[in-house]
Amino acid sequence: MATSTLGLVPNWYPPTREHYDLILSLWKWFPAFASLQWATTWYGMGKTSLPSPLNLPGRFAWLTMESPGFLTLLYTFSSLPPQLSLPDLPWQNTVLAGLFVIHYSYRAILFPFLQPSMAPMHLSIWASAFGFQVINGMMLGSWLGGYGPTTQQDWNNLLPGGTLQFTVGIAVFYVGLAANYYHDDELREIRRRENHRQDRLVKEGKVKRADVAKHYEVPKAGLFKYMLYPHYFVEWLEWFGYWTAAGYGCVPARCFLFNEVASMLPRAVRGKQWYVDKFGEEKVGKKWAVIPGVW
Repeated sequence: MATSTLGLVPNWYPPTREHYDLILSLWKWFPAFASLQWATTWYGMGKTSLPSPLNLPGRFAWLTMESPGFLTLLYTFSSLPPQLSLPDLPWQNTVLAGLFVIHYSYRAILFPFLQPSMAPMHLSIWASAFGFQVINGMMLGSWLGGYGPTTQQDWNNLLPGGTLQFTVGIAVFYVGLAANYYHDDELREIRRRENHRQDRLVKEGKVKRADVAKHYEVPKAGLFKYMLYPHYFVEWLEWFGYWTAAGYGCVPARCFLFNEVASMLPRAVRGKQWYVDKFGEEKVGKKWAVIPGVW
C-alpha cells in the first residue's frame, strides 16, 4: 500500500490510506454538525432565502456547489489505482462510480438549467454544500479506487447476497432516481404554469410580468399527495439502494446516506411549518413532512 500519493494536493487529494481513514473517522460525525439546523429556522436557499449582499445567483451557486462531488469522485477513482499498483479494478467498482456520476449529471448539471427559476443562495450555504461534496466524493472515490474491494473475492466477502444483492441495490437506486426526477418536475411544473399564466395576462394587458422565483403552491401529484418533500424521501431511497449494492460494510456509502438524512430532515420539517404558515393547515391537510407515519 502506497504511503504517499501524488495529485493536486499531495497525500490529501487524493488521500493516502492514513488520511482517508482519518477523514472518514471524522465524516461519521457529520450528523452532529448537521443537527445544529434544528436550532434555527433560517436557511439561505430556496423558499427561505432572504436578500443579502452575500447571496449568489441561484443557478451559478447550484452548479458550482454540486459539481465538485462527482468531479472529485472521478479524479480520485482514476488517480489512485496507478499509485496503488492496481492495474484493474472489479467491474462493480466501475458500475458504482458510474451510478454516482449519472445521479450528479442530473442533479448538478441538468437540474439548475431545467428550473424555470432559482432563488439566490447565501454564500454560507454554498460553502457548506461545496465542502460536503468534496469530502463525500473523495471518500467514495477512494473506497472505489483502491481502499475498498479490489478483487472479485473481496466483493464475494462484502456482499452476503452476492450478485442478487448488487442487482437489487441498483434497481432500488434507479427507482429512486426516476422518482426523484418525477417529483422535481412536479415542482418545476408549478413555476411553468405560473409563467404561462403571466404570459397570458401580460398579453391581455392586465398585469406586468412578475418574478416567479418566489411563486409557490402546495404540490399534489405523485407522493406529494402524502408528504411535502417526497423528492427528499426518494433521494434517500436512491442512496439506500446504492449502499445496498456497495454492501452494508461500505462505510462511505453508509455515511453518505446518513449524512444526507441528517442535513435534509431538519429542512423538511421546517419546510412543512413554512407551508402551514403560508397556506394554512386546511390546505396542507394531513400531509407528512418527509417520512410517512413518522415525520
